[in-house]
Amino acid sequence: MRRHLFTMTGCLAAAVVVLSGCGEAGSSGTAAPASAAAGAGCAPVAGDKLVVLTDDKHLQNTDNVVPAVHKASSSPQLIAALDKVSAALDTPKLIELNKAVDVDRKSSKTAAQEFATANNLTAGIAKGPGGTIRVGAANFAESATLGELYNIVLTAAGYTVKVQQIGNRELYEPALEKGDIDVVPEYAATLATFLSGKVKGKGAKDPSSPDLNTTMTNLTALGGEVGLAFGAPSSAQDQNAFAMTQGYADKYGLTTLSDLAGKCSGAATILGGPPECPQRPKCQPGLASTYNFQAGKFTSLDAGGPLTKSALKQGTISVGLVFSSDAALAAG
Repeated sequence: MRRHLFTMTGCLAAAVVVLSGCGEAGSSGTAAPASAAAGAGCAPVAGDKLVVLTDDKHLQNTDNVVPAVHKASSSPQLIAALDKVSAALDTPKLIELNKAVDVDRKSSKTAAQEFATANNLTAGIAKGPGGTIRVGAANFAESATLGELYNIVLTAAGYTVKVQQIGNRELYEPALEKGDIDVVPEYAATLATFLSGKVKGKGAKDPSSPDLNTTMTNLTALGGEVGLAFGAPSSAQDQNAFAMTQGYADKYGLTTLSDLAGKCSGAATILGGPPECPQRPKCQPGLASTYNFQAGKFTSLDAGGPLTKSALKQGTISVGLVFSSDAALAAG
């Protein structure tokens, strides 16, 4: 399972149980809402290079990468070491790390070591109290690579580090609370929503926000209730994003989602994404309510996967929902 509550709102009550109904392709109906598109729109343009439009009105919440720590295992030196990773990491660098693993077929360990060397990651790290630190990772490559980055800085801080890939959040988060693992790379908005459902139960208000400070304030408070602490969030985000080919962006002069709405709402514009996109407020309805964007047609594909990316490159859809750190967005 991917790390997100894919298009988040509407699934808070299920956060305490397995979340497959909130994020996986095919988990809800496929009927798109009636289109109000009245303009001509912008027909798809095929191409190999994909680009993401800037979410200039902040439709998506802040899924910044953040280290989550079992509070009893925390120390100032441990947090400072983890914060070195956060300070060095931004979204373009996260994309390149994912490319190294997903496209160039390097191991997560190799990709992390090359990143650490290139960014002088271990310079100035203070020694901590020592002992064994168990770093957990979720069951996808990006999390494994982030776990290896944490391994590098914590080893430099004098800890004996063991990294293990565990599975989805429903498995590793309870282990983190219990202290069976000590550190996990997490995503601020998604974890805040997950913990809110777990701590506050059904009907809890979504604590995540397009504002990172708000998300982190709420996440820190929720984490405190279950024995978790957090390092500094990185500027790197892995969240929902809307992509198109470079040729499409160039032809129609698009850099932001506001541009897309203003120039390309209309019959010729085809939106692609997972089957639940027409019902999820961070997907098609959010584009309509936040940007007044109206696609002429919706094509049911997958959740930021190969079907959506292939449809973009082949020119069968105009714009598609992807993940913002996808290796397919790498420069060059």
